[in-house]
Amino acid sequence: MITIRNLWKKFGKLQVLAGMDLEVKSGETLVILGPSGIGKSVLLKHIIGILKPDDGSVDVDGVEITSLRGSELLRAVRHMGMLFQGGALFDSMSVEDNAAFYLREHGDPHTGKKVSHAEINDRVSHALELVGLAGTQKKMPSELSGGMRKRAALARVIVYRPQIVLYDEPTTGLDPIIAMQINELIVKTQEELKATSIVVTHDMFSALYVGDRLALIRDGKIAHLAEPDEFLKIDDPLIKFLYTTISQDPRTLKEKNHHG
Repeated sequence: MITIRNLWKKFGKLQVLAGMDLEVKSGETLVILGPSGIGKSVLLKHIIGILKPDDGSVDVDGVEITSLRGSELLRAVRHMGMLFQGGALFDSMSVEDNAAFYLREHGDPHTGKKVSHAEINDRVSHALELVGLAGTQKKMPSELSGGMRKRAALARVIVYRPQIVLYDEPTTGLDPIIAMQINELIVKTQEELKATSIVVTHDMFSALYVGDRLALIRDGKIAHLAEPDEFLKIDDPLIKFLYTTISQDPRTLKEKNHHG
């Protein structure tokens, strides 16, 4: 369970978060919608402890992340994973070394123990297979397309099996077919890890495909939060506009893909 209370953050004169309150339920995929530049990524960085708020708190499973620093913070967030917008792979490392990096450096986040070389290799192969990149272990990030880089970055997250996964604009800049593959992977990763996922996006198709609940940010706060059916009924020009940007409702497609 993630609880955000009265979160404020300003950069210079720009007030990005303005008393935001939000509760994320364990095991759900919550999608946070809104146009670019309104603080969606800033919110994720507060949840994982990269940024500190000017005021307010972020509480993850009873631990207040906002007050922690250094090794205490690392301990508190080691069961979280984040898929950054650009993938954020290490350019000088192969796909395999990128994917294995966390386990080699930190061991298993659940047990705190070192992970054997053989098990790391197994986990890396499994994760790459899951994201459709089997056999790319020795490739370098520069040899991958944008969509493949995102999938390799997702494999890196899957390898250490975090309980909370944060996705920063996972489909931005990808063509519709690749974006759809990423949406599928978010759903698959959720099923595989039984994780709590937070996806920030301005892509309504993606939001409806992956989200159990949808939230809309406005003026640094959560303006609306509801399950998809209820969310689409909200009389809000931005929600209506976002819905008109998609040609079909992806939920019928998802049912076909996952139950058909």
